[in-house]
Formats: sequence, structure tokens, C-alpha cells
Amino acid sequence: MSARARWTLAGIVAGSGLAALFGAGSSALAAYFARRIITPSIRNADQEILAVVRSDEGLQIILAANADTTSKGTFSLFFAGGAGHARIGRIVSYSPAERTVQREVEEVYSGDLSSAHRGWWSGAVYASPASLGLEAEDVEIEVDGGKAPAWLVRAEAGHSTGRGTTAGEGTTGEGAARVWAIMVHGRGATRLECLRALPVALGLGLDCLLISYRNDGLAPAAADGRYGLGSTEWRDVEAAIAFALEQGAEEVVLFGWSMGGAISLQTADLSRYRHLIRALVLDAPVIDWVNVLAHHARLNSIPRAVGRYGQLMLGHSLGRRLTGLAAPLDLRAMDWDARAVELRTPTLLIHSVDDDYVPYGPSASLAERNPEMVTYVPFTAARHTKEWNVDREKWERLVRSWLEPRLAPLAPELTGGR
Repeated sequence: MSARARWTLAGIVAGSGLAALFGAGSSALAAYFARRIITPSIRNADQEILAVVRSDEGLQIILAANADTTSKGTFSLFFAGGAGHARIGRIVSYSPAERTVQREVEEVYSGDLSSAHRGWWSGAVYASPASLGLEAEDVEIEVDGGKAPAWLVRAEAGHSTGRGTTAGEGTTGEGAARVWAIMVHGRGATRLECLRALPVALGLGLDCLLISYRNDGLAPAAADGRYGLGSTEWRDVEAAIAFALEQGAEEVVLFGWSMGGAISLQTADLSRYRHLIRALVLDAPVIDWVNVLAHHARLNSIPRAVGRYGQLMLGHSLGRRLTGLAAPLDLRAMDWDARAVELRTPTLLIHSVDDDYVPYGPSASLAERNPEMVTYVPFTAARHTKEWNVDREKWERLVRSWLEPRLAPLAPELTGGR
């Protein structure tokens, strides 16, 4: 941040300059915008459930039609404040005139769907590893403030569902995997989001650790109760890597969705274990927070100057009393488009071109700026973090074909004798 910007913010926070520059209403809007980005919130049940019917083909649901509910693929619907969870399958019928869509209900994991009137659409189609026919260990990882629960699914569990391992690549031959997958969910989501990646990761012989992290409702909350957008959460991923190493892992692959991608990138940059991160597999990742914040300001019709002021609040110590952050966020340090040449971990970026939450542009730009390390593969009609949902076969084939050669044992001169 320039000296001029620092002095400008100091004057604003101090008092009279604020009203002169933006007006009280604009400054309040900027503060609201900044706080909303970093404050965990309750999911909004914005999806209308019109009817649940039983036909000769099984249970079906009629929903208000929108861009989500008319997407082809497999999704889920949470209802009853999140206590209810159902997996939603193919489209049976769609009426643009009536603005309704009828879809197959593949499974109701919990709750009484017939009595539900509203819910929210999600890409988290499984309720637990057991939903995939897999056994999981409930483990706890020591993090700041306490213990964070995680699921540990061993590669050998893949055999129970007919999924093999890549012989000699991901396993040590003693029942423990040499390379582990650590899976990091996105903002406002939970480890359920990561379950979709289990089949392909287990098939590659990776033990899988699906983690929780600060402020996600499972792990201990941060002292300030605010998201660090990756700048603080990476320490919980580092703790997960330490846990994996204690359990016999030698290296890890980080999988990350949305903000989980930003967290994974920070881990690969800052962790003392960064040399043990073999690869990153990132789905709809946040590559540049400034780009994302500007995008959301436009979506919410917030004037550009007000949006920029909100970013300034997040990035300066004098804005802490307005944002509630314990420490300012260095958004530029998390701009991996600008820092492209500094990324030295092989990275796969999967991002839909119609993502209306995290724009795909920085992902494509990062790959263009650093083609040696970064591979970008676009999807279409998937919106945000639902690439697997709209085309599971493509997603799994892509991850498998890209990751498998990168799991091959490194030459001794590259490992330093590890």
C-alpha cells in the first residue's frame, strides 16, 4: 500500500475526512461490504420447494426453476435449516412458462423432505463417506484454539467399492499411503464439499484427510471470528499436514475448492512443509481476492469507489475497528495472478467459464503466465464449484490423468534422499 493511501485511510478513520470524501452513507456501505466478506454467515434458504411427489419412477421434487435447478447433473438440496439433506438427480420435466422444474430424488439422507418448503442448492451430494460405501476414521487435528475434526479415509477403503490403487505409486506396500490427499472446502461450506473427490483420490492410492478449519462451524473459531480469506486458515492446513506426517505420510497433495483454493495456495507458499506438497488440485479457486471483491461489488451495485474503500478497510490496521479483524489482510500477497512466477508447485486449475461467484479470468491468466507449473482446464455450465456435478466423468478423468504422472516417485537427487 502506498504512503498516500495509508495517510488517506488514517484521515478517514480519524473522522471528518470520511464524510467529506464519501459521505456517511457511502462509508457505512463500504464498512458493511467489507464485514460481509469476512464474517461467517448462515446459509440463506433461497430455493423454493413447490411439491414432492411419488411416481412409478420413484420420489421426485418440483422446484422453482432457476439457473441452479435447471442445470443438468447431480446436486443436493439442504432444507430444515440444514438438518435435512437430499441428493437430487436428473431433470424429469421443465416448464419455462410455469418456471418450474421436476427432478428425480436419488436419496434423502436426513429430514422430512415432504414437509419442506424452502432450502438451498448445493454441490455437496454426499452426506458422509458412508454415503459412498466407504469407512472413515473420525480424527482430531490440533489447531489454534483446540481440535479440528476431520475424516480420514484410507486408500485401502477404495477396495470395498471396487476402486483399486495405482500399484507402487501412492502406497508404501505396508498398508499406509506414502502420499496423502488433504482436502480443503470453501467459504461457507463444510468437509461435505470434498467428498466428491474421494473416488478418484482413493483410486490413485492416496489416503484422504477431509479437514475442518477455523470458523467453519466444526473447527474452533478464530479469536476475532473473521475469515482471513486464506491468510490465517492456511495454518490449519499446515496442522493437517503435520498430522499426516505423524501418521506415516511422506508427501501430500492439496485439493481445494473456492476459498479452499486460496488457502491451499497460501499453504504452498508459507508452510514449513511446502517442500512436501507434491501438487495442488484446485476447483474454482480464488486466485485474486481484489478481482473477486470488485466482482461482488458490481453484482451488488456498489459504486467502484465504495468497493475500493471497503478493500482499503480490510487491508489497513486502522480499519480493524470497522471490520473486526484482529489483523489487516494483505490482499496483494494473495494475488497469485500477479505472483504467477512465484508458484513452484504443480497446479491443476478447474474452473467453469460461467462461474458467477469467483470469475474464471484469474485462473486462465495464472496458467498463461506460468505454463510450466500451472494447467487450466475450463468447464461450461457449471457455475461455482459444481464442475464435478455437471460432468463427473470429465472431472474425474481430468484429475486422474493430470495427477497420476505427478505421483510417480521422484528421482533421489530431487528428494534430497527423503
